[in-house]
Amino acid sequence: MHTVLNIIQLIRFSAIIFIVLKVNHVVANFTVENCKSLGFNKPGPLRSTCDEFLSYDLSEIRENCLKCSSKDDDDSKRYPKAVLEVCTCKFGAYPQIQAFVKSDRPKKYKNLQIKYLRGSNPKIKLYDNENKLQDNLDIHKWNTDSIDEFFLTHLVMD
Repeated sequence: MHTVLNIIQLIRFSAIIFIVLKVNHVVANFTVENCKSLGFNKPGPLRSTCDEFLSYDLSEIRENCLKCSSKDDDDSKRYPKAVLEVCTCKFGAYPQIQAFVKSDRPKKYKNLQIKYLRGSNPKIKLYDNENKLQDNLDIHKWNTDSIDEFFLTHLVMD
């Protein structure tokens, strides 16, 4: 009888450990939707970028960033074409987007097209080799450096 109780306790303990490990795995890896709601894209940003949040005492944001990030040496999917859609009428609301568009940074990317669409919120559209839309990203919360880093990480560079 004593052995049966020990086996039951062992089974309960094993079940609890299994559940805790599963919960930790789910919490440690955010979905694309989770990352987008936090203002991050998955895959990306790079882990080294997430570390920059520590210098501003933003450890909670860094934790979320790490859960959405990719390794610095990660050979994540790269796209042959990107379109940055903006409306100049919204530059006042998004000065960081204006700063990127008006700077020399877009010239670094031969496969980046800037498209001015009346009334459009800033977004990045990524295309495959057949010119089919693969992803559509809302970037209104991104800063200038994040946009630049995204293109460095996710655009095919010639």
